[in-house]
Amino acid sequence: MRYAFVVPYADEPEFVELAVLGEQHGWDMVFTWEAVYRCDAWATLAAAAMRTERIRLGTLITPASRYRPWDLTQRVASVDRLSGGRVTLGVGLGALNQNWLAFEPDEPRKQRAEKLDECLDIYAGLLGGESFSYDGRHWSVRPVTELAPPPPAQRPHPPVWCVGALVPGRTRQPSLERAARWQGIFPSVAAGQDGNSGLTPDSFGEIVERLKMLREQAGLPWEGYDVVVEGDSHGDFGGVHGDTEPWERAGATWWVESWWDIPEGAEGVAEVARRVAVGPPRAAAAF
Repeated sequence: MRYAFVVPYADEPEFVELAVLGEQHGWDMVFTWEAVYRCDAWATLAAAAMRTERIRLGTLITPASRYRPWDLTQRVASVDRLSGGRVTLGVGLGALNQNWLAFEPDEPRKQRAEKLDECLDIYAGLLGGESFSYDGRHWSVRPVTELAPPPPAQRPHPPVWCVGALVPGRTRQPSLERAARWQGIFPSVAAGQDGNSGLTPDSFGEIVERLKMLREQAGLPWEGYDVVVEGDSHGDFGGVHGDTEPWERAGATWWVESWWDIPEGAEGVAEVARRVAVGPPRAAAAF
């Protein structure tokens, strides 16, 4: 298993310093996140790419349906080249909030899902290295005949990890099906008819088995596919705490420390730095 952390609140220079600190203390990846009007995630990751050498850089998450697909594609590819191939694109529908609705109307969830799928199709097509055209419901693309960008460092494209939720009682699992088509998943369990929800090693294992089946049906290999569990081994955020081993046994390939209850401001950044300096759970005793 590999280990990452997501920075809940920091400005661009603070994020870069936390990424450097994470690399120094044995972390495998650092995540930022995207709001509609805040720090630009891809400029921030580009800055971190220039100050680090090993640690991977990602978003948790990018609401890809908001983007013109070619704009997102060029941002990810640029950071991938700057970092020498260390970028992971994390995507989902995004959580509507007042920051979002201050600028954009609430599109129906189905429409956002359609745009997300089309955006990812175009992302992969544009970075695939061949002449590409696309005719979708929301977006269309004609082959680029001039001023084409150089290829990304990771081929055919930087990996895509999708948010995917298991909905108990349903035969079709659309978000799991989406995630299975790409390179990784941020899994969750939606509330069932009894109103209960939450990820356990057992439900996590069920998601892994479903993903294996979906990828086999699509003719895609399981080897190299990434399954993420988000936990908090320092505080009380969320429902996943403690030992990472049961999750690894259930099929997790990444543990992401998610410290979303740390407050914004200087004290919060200092607490994130303290936790990062402790090192990932596998190495905590060594620091």
